[in-house]
Amino acid sequence: MKFIQFSPVKLLFGPGMLDKLRDEPLPGRKALLLTSRGTSVVKNGSLARVEAALDAQGIAYVHEATVEPNPLTTTVMAAGARVRAEGCDFIVALGGGSVMDAAKAIAIVSTNEGHIWDYVQQGRGGRKPIANDPLPIVAISTTAGTGSEVDGGGVITNPETREKIGVNGHIGLFPKLAIVDPELMLTVPPHLTAYQGFDALFHAIEGYVTKRPTYLSDMYALESVRHIAAGLARAVKDGNDLEAREHVAFANTLSGYVMTMTRLTSQHPMEHALSAFHQELPHGAGLIMLSLAYFGHMIKTGARTARFVELARALGKRDAVHPEDFLRALHELQIACGVDNLKMSDWGVTFEEIPALAANARDAGAALFEQDPVALTFEDTVSIYQAAWR
Repeated sequence: MKFIQFSPVKLLFGPGMLDKLRDEPLPGRKALLLTSRGTSVVKNGSLARVEAALDAQGIAYVHEATVEPNPLTTTVMAAGARVRAEGCDFIVALGGGSVMDAAKAIAIVSTNEGHIWDYVQQGRGGRKPIANDPLPIVAISTTAGTGSEVDGGGVITNPETREKIGVNGHIGLFPKLAIVDPELMLTVPPHLTAYQGFDALFHAIEGYVTKRPTYLSDMYALESVRHIAAGLARAVKDGNDLEAREHVAFANTLSGYVMTMTRLTSQHPMEHALSAFHQELPHGAGLIMLSLAYFGHMIKTGARTARFVELARALGKRDAVHPEDFLRALHELQIACGVDNLKMSDWGVTFEEIPALAANARDAGAALFEQDPVALTFEDTVSIYQAAWR
């Protein structure tokens, strides 16, 4: 067993921690304050609180409210141009995973010439190294889904190539400061709470059944699953249940640490193809729709039998003895969260495009297909999509 543990992020976790922003040393004097194009940060009051904290420290800022779900390269390039024009020297990413992922890509193009796709290392990316340090990032999470506040990568979508791929490869993409305050998540609607929580869950599960886990990633992953089991259905049922929100937020951050320790499996690039082709499909919803067919296939191959039993127990089936118990536990959690009847066709995914989705996933996400404990063929990939489609 050999591994390197490296996560240089200062993490402030817990209810009320956003108030600490007034006192924290910040990595610059003028910020790009990045948020989504929606109004959630206005409604939950977090935008005004962050602005007040920056004002209190004498930090100038410009507000960029342009990030969409599944952030696009066009948004990244426009924001990078604004950073240069305004003379910003760091980024405050206030929002969910899309905002934090976009911030990492913006941090690259703010200090490096060319297009963001030049620095993507898979698919049709240019595979260039990141020559200049990206801008420093402060990540303030208002949702619990991606763990992006503590890891060094982000996922963006290129609408021209119809690829959704991660950007990483530089220490500077780890945020300098992360604030995870469950109070900021109290207003997240039930369906988004579920989508985001399942995204965190699948980060942990994939990191547990991947080809090369470590003792440390296993510890993070199983504890993340346990906290999802303890809190997600409760948070979906009652968004004001702060204890439940805390469980899910903690699970989310733990799943981010999983991704600093090991690699995910092919479920993620299979979903990335779905939301690359259909921009409005929430990432977590796509993962949910794939999950039973995907993990069912893995279990049929005999892969990771003991680990699926352990995952079933972490999800609450304490007497689990068969890997299929994991599938039952996962389905029961989906029912409890009201997401068991999602249909790909409701987001415009057609049965006929499945071969193209499979080809896209395997090309753009080749590195994660290599992490599967049993290799998926192209035909396997197609059959999983077909089993999941409705």
